[in-house]
Amino acid sequence: MQTYDVVIIGAGLAGLQCAKLLSRGGAKILLVDRKTDLTKGIHTTGIFVRKTLEDFDFPAGTLGKPVRNVTLYSPKLKSINLTSERDEFRVGKIALLYGSFLKDCLENGVEFSNGTHYVSAKVSGQKSETILKLEKNGKSFEVRTKALVGADGTNSRVAKDLKLDENREWIVGYEEVFHSNVFTSEPRLYCFLDAELAPGYLAWIADDGEEIHIGVGGYAASFNPREALKKFKVKVAEKIIDLSNAELAETRGGRIPVGGVLRSIANENGLLIGDAAGAVSPLTAGGLDPCLRLSAMAASVITERLQTDNPKILLNYSGELFRARFVSRLWMRRIIAMVSNQKLLELGFGFLRGKIGRKFASHVFFGRGSFPDVEIKINAKSNSLNASLLKN
Repeated sequence: MQTYDVVIIGAGLAGLQCAKLLSRGGAKILLVDRKTDLTKGIHTTGIFVRKTLEDFDFPAGTLGKPVRNVTLYSPKLKSINLTSERDEFRVGKIALLYGSFLKDCLENGVEFSNGTHYVSAKVSGQKSETILKLEKNGKSFEVRTKALVGADGTNSRVAKDLKLDENREWIVGYEEVFHSNVFTSEPRLYCFLDAELAPGYLAWIADDGEEIHIGVGGYAASFNPREALKKFKVKVAEKIIDLSNAELAETRGGRIPVGGVLRSIANENGLLIGDAAGAVSPLTAGGLDPCLRLSAMAASVITERLQTDNPKILLNYSGELFRARFVSRLWMRRIIAMVSNQKLLELGFGFLRGKIGRKFASHVFFGRGSFPDVEIKINAKSNSLNASLLKN
């Protein structure tokens, strides 16, 4: 049976980031994903916010043009235009980003097992190790690891097997991605409040002049995402964006957790990152900044656990560190979830058009407080490692 320091289940952005950072310290890592090709079946829109762009480096050619302009629409298509003096968003070319991160991992010795299904995990006789059952090409095999990382999405099977907290609240997003053949002098993010087409969330158009993302999101019990997207395109999108020369490249969709970072996201055998940990803003449903930060934090804690050979170190990785920060966002999420009436949304939009409302909207879209930075104070060595992980 093969033995690893770390096994990471899921090679999305969270899993790749964690593997990339850990591999630089020489850990023996197995990265597992059920997909044979990471560029297929992408779930995220890929919008990175300013805070992420300032704190993390990205490979050349993996980001679209900077976006400074946002237009917010009411159900009756009344609008508010918001403009920042800074570059606030960039749409990631996720397939290229995944490929670049994976290349870094492989060059640093990470073993990548694609087309591999995670079956189960159980604590071995030595409680500091976990035995995983995996399946590839119809054949089962087992591996042993000191630390198991669940980067396997909203409905995490790793969370179940490690008896950690699981996501209980999520919305569903669905979008179409087009290659743009029309020059856009002013990249813009368009957001639409509509209780019928996007109950509990919003519909969107992201146009940076290279790609056009058109999508809807909301609570699954209240709408059919595919049908809602069709209606949104006919009712709204095609009146705002010219798609006549655009080429449909792919569709994306999936669950987005909106209950905030889960409380119990680690034990002595492993931990959760990304969507599996609920690392998404409850208000905006933005998950890429939390994903990168939580993965960096996880890599720091796991490195310390391996260096000290002390499994209890993993317990320093706790969702409680973040819950207090998200109290106001969670309350706003509850309010949004209850608004199922177009008239109420229109009324609320009237507030946003006022001075205080515009200031609030600007803070939501342009504020730098999406996800807190957390320093894990275990010892001096850990502190220096954690600080160095922020800019990678």
